[in-house]
Amino acid sequence: MGRNTRKRRTPLATKVVAGAAALAVGGGGLVWANFYASAHEENPAHNRTRSAASQVATIDCPDIGQELSDVPDRARGEVDGELATMDSQITEAYKRLATTRRAQAGDPRFVENTILGPLKDRRKAIIDRIQLEINRAGGRADDDLDRLAGCQGQPAEQPQNGDGQNDGGQNGDGQNGDGQGQDDGQNQDDNGNGAAGPVADDFIDINDVEPDSRDSENGLAADGDGGSTGTFTTDCGVNENNLFNSDNLIAAPGVDNGAHHVHDYVGNQDNDAFSSDEDLANADTSCQNQGDKSTYYWPVLRLQDGTEEFDANDLGGGADGNVGKILKPAQAELKFVGNKQTDVVAMPKFLRIITGDAKSFTNGDANANSSWSCTGFEDRQVTDKYPLCPDGSQVVRTSNFQSCWDGENIDSANHRDHMAFVQEDGGCPNGFQAIPQLQVRLVYDIPTPTVENGQVRNPYAVDSFPEQLHKPITDHNDFINVMDEDLMNEVVDCINSGEDCQ
Repeated sequence: MGRNTRKRRTPLATKVVAGAAALAVGGGGLVWANFYASAHEENPAHNRTRSAASQVATIDCPDIGQELSDVPDRARGEVDGELATMDSQITEAYKRLATTRRAQAGDPRFVENTILGPLKDRRKAIIDRIQLEINRAGGRADDDLDRLAGCQGQPAEQPQNGDGQNDGGQNGDGQNGDGQGQDDGQNQDDNGNGAAGPVADDFIDINDVEPDSRDSENGLAADGDGGSTGTFTTDCGVNENNLFNSDNLIAAPGVDNGAHHVHDYVGNQDNDAFSSDEDLANADTSCQNQGDKSTYYWPVLRLQDGTEEFDANDLGGGADGNVGKILKPAQAELKFVGNKQTDVVAMPKFLRIITGDAKSFTNGDANANSSWSCTGFEDRQVTDKYPLCPDGSQVVRTSNFQSCWDGENIDSANHRDHMAFVQEDGGCPNGFQAIPQLQVRLVYDIPTPTVENGQVRNPYAVDSFPEQLHKPITDHNDFINVMDEDLMNEVVDCINSGEDCQ
């Protein structure tokens, strides 16, 4: 499988962190490590306490980017770069965690003294620079950001400090009807497949998911005179051009490997960290309608079957713990729908939307939004488990994007505040306007993993930041609108007139 990336990307040999070569396990996968937290170690930012006997699987750091709302436009690039550096620091600390188990066993303070303590100091230095950059650009930085410098160890369990989409999603009816596992049983160097996850408890038989646990028609217009009931479908293929990279143009522009995991791209064919709006506007597109140069991208799924992919030794791939065969979707359905209460207005060109949270395992599930299901069972949706589908059924990933826009900004400092989900009645919050809602449905032909004696064999998993352990709740989806004006007006007219167009 080829890789379509720009030559300006930095070679792995000059970028891989010290010690990464020692992490190769089962085709380049990163193992996770146990260590014992100090008694009653507490992180005030998360208000969690760990006992001395807690086996800890990963590193949990407050997401400073989500705390930034007042960043002047001219400081955004510098601040995004600093946040990307902070992500790299977490990745490096996690790799250090994964290669020092012997030292940890011999010294109960090893992790605090040699990993978490130095990490806090490095994060504090970046926070100071962020505050300086914001203030220098005329903004007013939060003087209390230092409280977010410290990180802690986290056991391999789902965090409980968020309520998912129960109140903030498109329906307000919750997505976690299957419950969240409290102990993954992840008590070995890896999951038996040469990677840090997923583990057996990350999977659930689709028959064990309650029907209507999440409304599969989430976001579709309700009956009534006020709603906009049409749809517009754009066909952009399934990444036949093999456009992959581990950049994130929205959250980490100008930063190579800003995502630390690999994305599939359909639509716009000039997607990397260095693409300007002008680059996007002038690019080719894989969409059948050539007026749609929008970029649609999501983390790849991989089958952990021992396959050494083209990126087995690359950053974003094996060097960041993402191993196995990349699975392209058999279908990628991209549909725009209306609003239950009102007509929709045109999206501005270059509007950026992120839905879901790539760090939900450590952040909590407040921004988790993608869901998993199986064909033939799509009334059963689950956010925090991968489904085990019966014979003849395919895995389905669904992302229904925020569809209320603040009417002014194409992005925001934390890449979320300029967008909102509809309220429980289907309308937008005050000050927000309804725009066409993007719904992405990805269907995959995946051999059903086997789970025996608490072990999963040949699992599939979403690419993730290394410390997120490939948890299904970290799935997310990204979109930049690059439709030309005529096509966007056609989308709006189609939806508002109640037609089904493509």
